[in-house]
Amino acid sequence: MTDLIEITPADGVQVSLVYATPDNLVGRPVYAPGARCALRPPAADCLRRAASAAHRAGLMLVVYDAYRPAAAQAVFWSALPDPRYVADAAQGSNHTRGVAVDVALLEATGQPLDMGTDFDDMRDQSHHDRDDLPPEVQRNRHLLLGIMLQAGFHSIPTEWWHYELPNAQEYALLPESDMVRVYQTH
Repeated sequence: MTDLIEITPADGVQVSLVYATPDNLVGRPVYAPGARCALRPPAADCLRRAASAAHRAGLMLVVYDAYRPAAAQAVFWSALPDPRYVADAAQGSNHTRGVAVDVALLEATGQPLDMGTDFDDMRDQSHHDRDDLPPEVQRNRHLLLGIMLQAGFHSIPTEWWHYELPNAQEYALLPESDMVRVYQTH
């Protein structure tokens, strides 16, 4: 699909598509084997800038999700119909527009920085600006936030891992791509 470009380690990130594994909010793989990470070019450019900034700090970004087909969005909305965490599949997601990315920071050794919760932890503890988290977790979240904002992304208040282009709604929803296929949901 020409609207998306693949994101690979050559972009300075580690790619670990969580939704191709059972280790996610629905507890089973949603993406079919061979799924690849992809974004629209402007989001990919921002991600590369963020990866460069992380490297300057002696860290690396890990990408858990990027472009998400509408069928996958429907699976997540069915499992957790809470608009604080999951976009209504009928309206579409900024992931389905190809301009949102879910990321975390890794030490140079590959060890994840402590963010206080796991990725996909859909509780208040995953929100930005928590004052009940240890200082180390606060620093790590602020470091990720600073890297991603400096690179041109925008955050949402409820998920420390989710970043998107500020003008995300200006991009059309994308059909399923050859890069990311979804298991049959029936």
